[in-house]
Amino acid sequence: MSENTTPAAAPTAAPKGKKRLELDPRLAAYQGIWVFVEMERGHVHPVSWELMGEGRKLANILGVELGAVVLGGSGVDTQMASAAAFTYGADVAYVVCDALLTEYRNEPYTKAMTDLVNRHQPEILLLGATTLGRDLAGSVATTLLTGLTADCTDLAIDPDNRGLLATRPTFGGSLLCTIQTLNYRPQMATIRPRVMSMPTAEPGRIGRMVTESLNMVENDIIAKVLEFIPDEAQEQAQLAYADIIVAGGRGMGKAENFRHIWDLAAVLGAEVGGSRPVTHAGWLTADRQIGQSGKTVRPKLYIAAGISGAIQHRVGMEGADVVIAINNDPNAPIFDFATYGIVGDAVHILPALTEAFRSRLVVNRRAG
Repeated sequence: MSENTTPAAAPTAAPKGKKRLELDPRLAAYQGIWVFVEMERGHVHPVSWELMGEGRKLANILGVELGAVVLGGSGVDTQMASAAAFTYGADVAYVVCDALLTEYRNEPYTKAMTDLVNRHQPEILLLGATTLGRDLAGSVATTLLTGLTADCTDLAIDPDNRGLLATRPTFGGSLLCTIQTLNYRPQMATIRPRVMSMPTAEPGRIGRMVTESLNMVENDIIAKVLEFIPDEAQEQAQLAYADIIVAGGRGMGKAENFRHIWDLAAVLGAEVGGSRPVTHAGWLTADRQIGQSGKTVRPKLYIAAGISGAIQHRVGMEGADVVIAINNDPNAPIFDFATYGIVGDAVHILPALTEAFRSRLVVNRRAG
C-alpha cells in the first residue's frame, strides 16, 4: 500500500501548469460513497447518522450516490435501518440479512462487507471509530488490500483526483496530518462519534434497496456466541451525548478540589469530564477523559476549569456550541478558542458559579 501524507489544509485547485493526476482505469471504475450503518440488537449507533450527513456532502461534491451498508440478522431491523438511512441522506441501501449476522462477529461481517465492496465497488467507505467499527474496518481494509485512515477529525475531497482527504491527529496529538490513499480503492476512514454534527432527518425521503446474500454457514465461523451479557451501565447518561459538561484539569490543584466540579455539574444537570493528566492522576475514572485518547464530545455548553487547552484536549471538545474557560493563566491556549473566558482560580470561581446557578434555579421555581 502507498499513502501520501501532507500537511492539513483545505483542498485547492491545481496551480497553473500543474499536471492533474490521472487515475488508474481500474480505480476509476470505483464510484460512490458508502457509510456502514452500525446496528446492535435493533439499535443504530448515532455515529452512523453523523457519518451519513458527512457522506452526503462528499457525495454531492463528487456527483455520486450515497450508499448505506446495512448488515443484520433480522429482516425487520434491516428494513427499519435502511428506511432511517434514506431519511438521513442515503440514495441506496446495500442490505445483507442473515441469521449469522444477528450478533457481531468479525468473520461474517468482514465477508459480507468485502463481498459487497468487490461486487459494487464504492470509492469511499466510512465507518464509526467505535469498538465494533474499528474492529471491522481493520479487517476489511486488510482483506481488500487497501488503505485505512483511523480516528479522523475532518474529511474533504481533493478536486485534482477525486481523492479523500482524511485528516487526523498525529505525533501524540501535537499535529494534524491529511492522508490520501492514492493507489487503492476503496479509500477507507473511521471517524469518532460526535466529531461530525448530526444531520437533520427528512421524513418520507426514500431510496432503493439492493439485497445480497452472505453465502456462509456457521461451520465457516471460528468464533461462537455462547451468551449475551448486557452492559449494566447502558442506561446511564453517556458523556459523548451530554448537552452540558463541566470538565476539570490539572489546574484544579488536587483531587479534593474536584468536588467543586461535581457540585456545579449537579446543579446544571451536567456530566463531569476531565483532561488526560487528571485521569492519569486518578482524580477521575478513565471513562470520563475527554480528548484525543478519550471521548469526543459536542455539548451545547462546555465549562473547562483549570484546563490549559492543549491540542490533545481540544480535538475532543472543539465541537461544543459554547465554551466557557476558567484559568488563572491569561495566556492559556484555551482562551484562543473559548467563547467566554474567566481569568482566575477555578477553585474559588466554581463555588461562586454553583451558588449563582442554584439561586437562579430557586427563583425560577418560585416564579413557575
